[in-house]
This record gives sequence, C-alpha cells and structure tokens, in this order.
Amino acid sequence: MLLEENQLKPRFYEAFLLIIAIILTISISISQFNTVPHIPILFSIFLLIAYGLGKKIPFSTLEKSMIHAASSGIGAVYIFILIGLLISSWIIGGTIPTLLYLGFSIVSASFFYVIVFIITSLVGTVIGSSLTTVATIGVALLGIATAVDASVAITAGAIVSGAFFGDKMSPLSDTTNLAAGIVGIDLFTHIRNMTYTTIPAFILSTIGYAILSPAIKTVDAQVITTYKEAIMMTQLVHWYALIPLLVLIICTISKVPALLTLALSTVSGILISYIHMPLSIEEIGKVLYSGYVSTIGVESIDTLLTRGGISSMFFTILLVILSLSMGGLLFSLGIIQTLLATIEKWLISTGKLITGTALTAIGINILIGEQYLSILLTGEAFKEKFRSLGLHPKNLSRVMEDAGTVINPLVPWSVCGLFIASMLDVSVLSYLPFAFFCLLSPVMTILFGWLGITITKTN
Repeated sequence: MLLEENQLKPRFYEAFLLIIAIILTISISISQFNTVPHIPILFSIFLLIAYGLGKKIPFSTLEKSMIHAASSGIGAVYIFILIGLLISSWIIGGTIPTLLYLGFSIVSASFFYVIVFIITSLVGTVIGSSLTTVATIGVALLGIATAVDASVAITAGAIVSGAFFGDKMSPLSDTTNLAAGIVGIDLFTHIRNMTYTTIPAFILSTIGYAILSPAIKTVDAQVITTYKEAIMMTQLVHWYALIPLLVLIICTISKVPALLTLALSTVSGILISYIHMPLSIEEIGKVLYSGYVSTIGVESIDTLLTRGGISSMFFTILLVILSLSMGGLLFSLGIIQTLLATIEKWLISTGKLITGTALTAIGINILIGEQYLSILLTGEAFKEKFRSLGLHPKNLSRVMEDAGTVINPLVPWSVCGLFIASMLDVSVLSYLPFAFFCLLSPVMTILFGWLGITITKTN
C-alpha cells in the first residue's frame, strides 16, 4: 500500500543518495564478495525502513507497503512453481532429452558459428536457463571450435547470444516469467509480443555469424557423438516425447492462460513417462518437488538433466519477494517518484519513454550487475508512465527483456558476465563485440519505439 495521504516527498539529493547507497551495497556485495543478491537487498530494505522511520512514517505503513508490493508478484510465484514442475515432467517424459538429441544432430554444417548460435538458442529455449546452456553445451562447442581452429572469441559470442535468446524467449525461463509477472500480463502474450523485436535481431545475428563463419566442411564428430550416445543412455529419447511440447504450442496458439498451459503440459509429460519410465507415485512426487537427478556418468549431460522441481525455484521466488518489497518501499517513500520527476518532462513521447526505459534497464545492469533487479526495478519505475501514455503493459515487459535480460552477460562485473568468463575461459570484453543478439536486442526495441512499429496502445 503506497502512502496515499501525506505522501513523503524527499528532496532530490536524499533520493539520489539513497539510490546510490543501495546500488553500491548490492553491486559491491555481488561483484567483490560473491554474495547472493538476497542479502544486500535485505540490508537495503533495512536502510529504507530506517529512513522511513526517521521521517516519522509509522512502521505499520512501511510494512503494509512491502506486503502490498510483494503480493503483486504472487502470480509470478505460481508460474515459477509450475515451471519447476514442468521441467521435471519434461525430463522424465523425455521431452528435454529428445530435443537435446535433435539439437546435437544439427552440428554437421560448414557454417560453424551459425550452427553454434542455433544450437545454443534451441537448448536455451528448451531448458530455459542461459547459464546452464553456457556451462554445458557451450563448453562442448567451444572445445569443438578449438579443434577446427575457429575463433574462440566469435564462438563464445555466438554461444552467449544463443543462450540468452533462449533465456529471453523460453516459457521455462525465470526472467521471462518475471517480466510478464511484474507488469501483470499473460506469459504467452509477453512472449508473442517479444517476437517482433527478437526475430529481426535473431535473423541479423544469423547473417552476421554466417558472414564470419570459416569454410569448415566437416566438424570433428567425436565430441558430438559422445554427447548423443550419453543422451541415448538415459533411455528417454522417443518421438512421442515431443507430445508435451505440442500441447504447450497448441495451448499457446489457442491463448490458454499460462497457468493452465503449463499445468496441462506438465500432466502430459508425467503420463507419457509411464510408457518408458514407470515410476511409483512416491517417486513422481519426489521428482516433481526436488527435481530429476541424472546419473549416466557423463558430467555435462548429467548437469543438463539434473534439474527441475519446485525446490529449484525457491532462489528466484525469494528474490522476487525481497525485490518487490524493496520496490514497494522505494515507491511508498516517494524515492522513485522524486527521481523520475527530474526526467518526467522529457518522457513525453513513446520513443522517448521506451528509450529512457531501455537505458534505465541497461544502467541498472551496469551499476548493479544483476539482471533480476534490472527487470524488477525498471518495471516498477515505469509502469505508471506507460499507463499514462496509453501504452499496453506488454510494451514495457518487452523493453525490460530487450534491454535488461540480454545485457547482463555483456557487463564484465555482472553475475552472468563473471560466470560465463569463468566457464568459457574467455573474457567478457573478448566475446562482447560478437554477442550480436545481445547487442542488437536493445537497438531493435528503441528503434521500434521511435518508429511506432508493433507498439500496442490500450483500448
């Protein structure tokens, strides 16, 4: 509940110093001390509460603002729970293993960088995790690049681009669900709207990688064969395992609500699993809660397939609750309003508003280095402004992903940047110029904003 009566209007310097303190607390904790973001966010909440109490705001009012803000994300929480269930059911049902097998089968063409981009895009979309894609398939593809004397930097750029294409467009991705949940729109409405800027960026990236691809006629198939054989060892690769994916696609096209879509696809995955993996009710319950554990003995494949379950979503769910609570305090104390007032007069058109929103998301990624916060804070800050200009919330959620999700791996001190650099043993600055999709996405969203292309107005 925001302060509707006698709303606090802090001076600009107070609001600015508080934001700087929060940014420094979170960024230093993450980049220098490798702290999970939950801890510095919690201390930032304490700081804001102390500021509010110092301004004579009753604690009960501050508490209500946090509860109200956190409750607005309950829809996203349910989505995350269902995602955990869906991933588990898609593994035991064979959907994810089958799609991975098909993806590895593609690595045979001469356009090496294009194939790397497409493979990681497919895998990223299937599993909904960019970092898992990079740490598994990405590492394998980088090894192949070395074997065929391809550029490591360009290959890494293609891996990052594909992985974050999947992170952005997968219905299993936590960032995708988070962006939709923050602005209060249906998940698949959000994904469909993102295709307008994502497909052009994907096509241009593909062309770029095709131009740069070396004339490799054959690829050493040993590594690929090893991975395909390892996936077959799971005994989960079957043609009928694609049925849950078909259910997901049909429900999406039919505009079935996200919760029902995910539930139906989950149930279909569980039912199909009985054809090749008849588990007891107790075993099914354990997998759905704790996730599937792969034990075939090939580490990278075991890593890819050991995932899912409701418990795997706890990290993200808790982060959403804490971040929304912090956002509720920032708004109820008038801090965000004070800062936005300084640029309010400039954000008078669709193009300027989308540009300002995109730059804010990029700026948060650069300053804090955390993609979840770039989505959460940007969404909370600009929801009302988009509404006042008569713009549909899906425009905002698209910008949050185009300039928030995919920018994080391009920041050397960010969570994703540090992880990717360590996994691939390639510096962020080395692959940054070749992460075409990540670079093009914010350009597309800003360009479409100024041209008014695919911008939806409210009725």
